[in-house]
Formats: sequence, C-alpha cells, structure tokens
Amino acid sequence: MSDDRVFSFSNRWFTSSVGGVIAIAVVSILIGFIWLPSKHPDFTQRGLWATICSAAGAPSSWYSQNENIAGPAPSNVIVLPPAPPLSRPSPDAVSVGRGATLAQNCSMCHGVESLIQVTAPVLAGQYADVVYKQLRDYQSGQRMNSIMPPIIRNLNDRDLHDLANYYSTLPRPPAVEKGTVDDASIRKLVNEGSPMRNIAPCAACHGERDRKGSAPWLGGQSSVYMAAQLRAFANGDRHNDVNEQMRNVARNMTPEEIDGVAKYYAVRP
Repeated sequence: MSDDRVFSFSNRWFTSSVGGVIAIAVVSILIGFIWLPSKHPDFTQRGLWATICSAAGAPSSWYSQNENIAGPAPSNVIVLPPAPPLSRPSPDAVSVGRGATLAQNCSMCHGVESLIQVTAPVLAGQYADVVYKQLRDYQSGQRMNSIMPPIIRNLNDRDLHDLANYYSTLPRPPAVEKGTVDDASIRKLVNEGSPMRNIAPCAACHGERDRKGSAPWLGGQSSVYMAAQLRAFANGDRHNDVNEQMRNVARNMTPEEIDGVAKYYAVRP
C-alpha cells in the first residue's frame, strides 16, 4: 500500500487530474469566450473586448452609464400571458358595445370583420391584450406612426380596453392571399428557428405551439404589412418590443427570409 497522500502533488494521479481539469478549463474559456464569439456575425463588429464581456455577461465598460444602452427605452406596457380559455372571462356586453362605437373611426384602415387591408393589420379576431398594448404604445410614442396617434390621442384607458375587447370578439377572417409556401427552409424557420443565428421560432410566441403575452396572431395578415413590420424591427424604426425580442430576431433574418415568413403567414387563416 502506498504511503503517498491522495491530495498531494507528489501523487502523480492527483497531479495529472488537476492538470487535466485546468487544461480543459483553459481550452473551454478560449473557445467559448474568444473563438466562437469572434466568429459570430453579431459580435465581429463590436471588437474583441466587447465580445469577451458579452460572452461573460459583463458590461464592456464599468465607468459609463450610457455606453451599453443603445436606442430608445423599450415599451413600458407589460402584458401578462393570457389565461387558459376556460378561466378567461368573455368581455362584457357594455364594453363590447362601447368598443363597437369607437371602432367606427377605425374601419377605414382596418376593415370591417373580413375585409383585409394591405398596409394596416386586420384586427378582427385579434387577441385583446395585443390590441390594447399597441394602442398604448401609439399613445405613448413608443410605436411611431403618422396616422394612429392623432386618432386615439384623446381616448382614455377604458376606451382602449373597450376597443380591444370589441375586436377580440369578432370572427377571424379567412386568409385572402392565396397559395402555399413550399420553401422548406421558411417552414423550418417558422417552426424551429435558427439557434445558431439567434433566431427563435415564430411559432413559439405567435400561437401555433405556444403564445406569449402581447404576441399577435399572424395568420391571414397582409404579407406586405408583415414584411414592412419585420424590416422596421430589423433596422430599429420600430422598437416597442419589450427587451428587443423582435428586433433580435428580425435583424438576423435575410430579406428573402422576411418576405418568405410574411408570405407563410399571409396564406394561413
């Protein structure tokens, strides 16, 4: 039986184990914090130091309060995920009636029930929390538009809820744009995303597999409208997504993918 202590550098097995762990840690740090981030297109334009800090979850500068904050503040409207259908009460008749009256100023652009619009979203059958959030963001200026703010400027919070409740009770219109999307890469992008490019699957938030709070139902919307919104998210013109969820996705999509995803949803009811 050996007299060597187990935790002693004179024990060659202990020395080899410690050396192996240190070597693996060093290689892992070099790959994870330097090599892989430096090859990723999201990091290559920011410099090595910013890349390392980003990979480690630390700010690139501890002395400037504004250096790591780019662009306007995110929307201040947080919408909780919807309750299950059985426990979610239907809007009361008074709220829906008030919303129907208020909506008379909306139908010219957003259509009446099944009339699809090209440059404005169809609101019939849309989730109430989605409509309410967007109205709030238009009022606060978080979502920019030349038409919407003057129309809803004088509406109070109850008015916004009533409008949202009214549209949520209307039947969803059928898809007016016809055809199918045969591109397997687009279908995969919608349902699986592209993890290596930091693109989450659309279906994870927009209703086919799951739905997150304030994420709209996209089926049947105009492909022109949806493509325009994705491009606005990509270039930062639209920035009312909390924590840049949509901007992070859209800026990593190619123009062809944006058009393909927009068409994918446009032909679906």
